[in-house]
Amino acid sequence: MKKRSKFLALAMATAMALSLAACSPAASDPTDQPDPTTTPEQTGGESYVVGICQLAPHVALDAATQGFKDALSEALPGQVTFKEGNAAGDSPTCSTIVNGFVSDGVDLILGNATAALLAAATATGDIPVLGTSITEYGVALGIENFSGTVGTNVSGTSDLAPLDQQAAMIQEWFPDAKTVGLLYCSAEPNSQYQVDKVQDYLEDMGYTCTQYPFSDTNDMASVTQSAADNSDVIYVPTDNTVANNTGVVDNICRGAGVPVFAGEEGICSGCGVATLSISYYDLGVLTGQMAAQILTGEADVSEMPIQYVSDFTPKYNAEICAALGLTAPEGYEAIATEAAE
Repeated sequence: MKKRSKFLALAMATAMALSLAACSPAASDPTDQPDPTTTPEQTGGESYVVGICQLAPHVALDAATQGFKDALSEALPGQVTFKEGNAAGDSPTCSTIVNGFVSDGVDLILGNATAALLAAATATGDIPVLGTSITEYGVALGIENFSGTVGTNVSGTSDLAPLDQQAAMIQEWFPDAKTVGLLYCSAEPNSQYQVDKVQDYLEDMGYTCTQYPFSDTNDMASVTQSAADNSDVIYVPTDNTVANNTGVVDNICRGAGVPVFAGEEGICSGCGVATLSISYYDLGVLTGQMAAQILTGEADVSEMPIQYVSDFTPKYNAEICAALGLTAPEGYEAIATEAAE
């Protein structure tokens, strides 16, 4: 009888433990969690919620997001919770993501890429918004005679590389080339801005330039084929659509023996021979530092000018160069690949 009583007591204790566990709140998404090593109470600071809307998953944007999170977490350890949304390349989805952030009452929004920035700027005039991986804010936001400071709740960092130096890079590699095709997505105003500028520089050098705009991925392959058929060299700016579809460009252009020069390293690693590019991780770090100043009240977002990373590195894609029989000029650094790492 004693054995049976002990058994019943043990069973009741187990049931009570399971019942208590079932009533406990479930763990939330790990992307919504602050740094687990410290808490606001331990640091003695306030807590903040930051929404991150990234247009698409690719190397450059991923690096910018990571740099942003690392810098902000370092500046405000244990005080920041991140809510993240990735639109998978679909611009309308950016609006859905940032509207959710606004409804949640986040303290700051990061728009990573132009579509994400525009969605955030449209969704709120009160919550501070920072952009990153944006080429030219005046073009992106439709501001004429842009002075460098937006003057509203929007600021951020630019990934604009020296376009004159990118044009000079093409001349350095191919001084005897005659025609340069400028390949880009016409739905991206910052891409249009870049190719217009690069075309001016190249034409001053004596090249004949033709723009090859495609509207979206549906006509990308056919336009790329036309560019490859009619160009000695192709230039691609920091274009998000190309960045998500470098395989299309590489299959056509490498097969045709036409070298591609890219506006940034992520695109170059997928389809280019060379680039003059910034570090997108460093760009994200710079943006995170701006965010920390805004959150702590050290700076007013409306008074913060757009900031730029100052270091640019000439790099080349060893695999594509080897396939095309090209040797990089002195001073170029090979782009790291997964195999090399």
